[in-house]
Formats: sequence, C-alpha cells, structure tokens
Amino acid sequence: MTQRGFPVTITVFFAVIGAAILHAAWNALVKGGADKLVSLTAVMFGHTPFAIVAILIAPPMGVEALPYLAAGILLHLGYQLFLLYSYGAGDLTQVYPIARGSAPLIVAFVSITVLGVTLKGTELVAVLIIGIGIVSLALVRRADGLRNGKAAMFALITGCFIAGYSIVDGMGARAGGTSLAYFGWLAIGNTIALGAIVAMRAPQTFGKLWQNGHKLFWLGGGASFIAYAIVTWAFTQAPIALVTALRETSIVFALLIGVFFLKERLDLMKVLSTMTVLIGAALLRLARP
Repeated sequence: MTQRGFPVTITVFFAVIGAAILHAAWNALVKGGADKLVSLTAVMFGHTPFAIVAILIAPPMGVEALPYLAAGILLHLGYQLFLLYSYGAGDLTQVYPIARGSAPLIVAFVSITVLGVTLKGTELVAVLIIGIGIVSLALVRRADGLRNGKAAMFALITGCFIAGYSIVDGMGARAGGTSLAYFGWLAIGNTIALGAIVAMRAPQTFGKLWQNGHKLFWLGGGASFIAYAIVTWAFTQAPIALVTALRETSIVFALLIGVFFLKERLDLMKVLSTMTVLIGAALLRLARP
C-alpha cells in the first residue's frame, strides 16, 4: 500500500471523480424528495444488498479494523441525521458545498494537529482558500433575501462528521486489509443503527418506504454504495486528506443538479463561493509532487 502523493495512478483520479458525480446525484435525490427522512432511509437501506455481495466476494476483514468500524458506524449515523436537518433548512446549492467543502479543511487540520502530518506552504494556502469559500457560503441569501444561518450551521456540523468518518474509514480500511469488506460491514452496521433511530422516532417511515421508496432504494442506494466503496478503496491508495479533497469536486456537480434539475435559484454569490471552495480543494489535491 503506497502512501505517496497524488496521483498514484490515473485510475484513482478518475475513479474518485466518478464517485463525486454519484455522490452529488444521490444527495440531489434525497433533497428533491417530498419526505427527506423516507428518501434518506431508502438510500441507506439500499446499501444492504450491495453490502452483502461485497462481503461475500471480498477477502475477510481483519479484526484490527473493528474499533474503526464501530466508530465509523456512529460517525456515518451522525452525518446522515445532520444532513437531514441541513436539507430541511436550506437549498442543495448552499448546504452541499458547505458540508462537503469543510471536510478537507477539517481533515487537513486534524492531520497536522493530531496525526503529525506536515503540510507544505501550498497545502496551507489551499486550506485557507477552502475556509474563505465556506465562510462566504454561509452568507448566501435565501429566495426571500434573508441569510440562512441555520442551514449553514447544520451543514458545517455535517462537514465535521464527514471529516471524522473519512479519517476513521481510511484508517479502518487499511487496518482491515480490504476496503470492500470494511465498507460492506460498515454499510450493514449503519443500516441497523439508522433503522433503530427511525423505529424509535418515526416508525411510520417504514410504511412509506415500502410504498414509495423502491426507486430510491435501488438507484440511490446503488449510487451511494458504489460512490463510497470507490472512495474507501482510494483511501488505501493515496493520503486520506488528498482523496477527501478530490472527492469534493462533487460540489460542482451538486451545483449543476440543484440549478438545472431542482430549479434552485442561481446567483453570483453561490457561483463564486462554490468555485472558491473547488479551487481550494483542487489546489490541496495537487499540492504534493
């Protein structure tokens, strides 16, 4: 397993770009659904058949990954709950860039302060650019002309969970010796945890899921599972901070989906903020030789 700078191979680069497109697509499906809890539950439960196949065909996961697996399940659950809060409060074109754009910033900070990683000057500049983009997105106004601070706050918390599970899952996939089996077990554990929360808080969701969630179960669940399976594999091929940054090119795809398919309002502030975050993510990704 190599830990050298990006790109390790051209395959890794295009695989993560493909994962970014899939990730933006399933987020748009959740945001566009009339009942976002039903939509998210359908997508997460849709992981299950793919996860079972992954576990059956992948090499067995090493027991060394179990602590990371437990932490990853909790972090993914927190991410999903706050993603729902975020989409209930704001547009995809505001929420998604803040949530996804903050993750490389947080991962880089943890890498420096906790994991002892040394970042070059170019990487630190990239982190600063991402931070500026995130702050500017928090100032985006709603259709009624008011700033949506609540959506920005929820989206930033969501970004913290994204950063947390990215670090934990990258380390867990490496420790377990197989990224596919690791994510397969993670997906099943996450489905059980989310199902327990839904059963306690909104049990009627299951009836709605059975009636209206078939499309999201297969299409959304499949897109989501494949997207993160690719990313988990990439974590074993390149530095986690750099994979996380490249994955956030999904910000651009989410912006396009939000405008052209969800008919969300496009303004100059959203475009400039999103481009700033993307430039920072790209610079962070390309900073290592």
